[in-house]
Amino acid sequence: MQPRDLDEALDLIVKQDPRFPREAYDFMREAVEFTQNAIRKANKNQPRHVTGQELLAGIRTFALEQYGPMALTLFHEWGIRRCEDFGEIVFNLVDHEIFSKTETDSRQDFTGGYDFEETFRKPFKPARSVAGHPLPPRPRQG
Repeated sequence: MQPRDLDEALDLIVKQDPRFPREAYDFMREAVEFTQNAIRKANKNQPRHVTGQELLAGIRTFALEQYGPMALTLFHEWGIRRCEDFGEIVFNLVDHEIFSKTETDSRQDFTGGYDFEETFRKPFKPARSVAGHPLPPRPRQG
């Protein structure tokens, strides 16, 4: 039975595969739109298919712009711990005809994309001291 609308389709996906909550699918839809818009803009307003690697790059940029240092926390809350999880979400959406794919697209396109700690936590870690010297103390307020 084909769902009548997007909300019903997403409800069905989450019911059939409870690994990821609804918010993860909403995020993915927004990340795909963000990535498609960036590619269209770079491609002189000509739309084209987005590859798995391009989508991973778009997800990284979109997540950092939208959620900053909270991106990794949100992903963990949603059960997303590696790029392969993004592929699972994408292909659940493909299987329910919300996204389309080409004959060459596969879940393996998302294998080994990037390290989550390096990508989503490291940009927000405080700078280390220089040459092993401690950072100077902060001035006292008031």
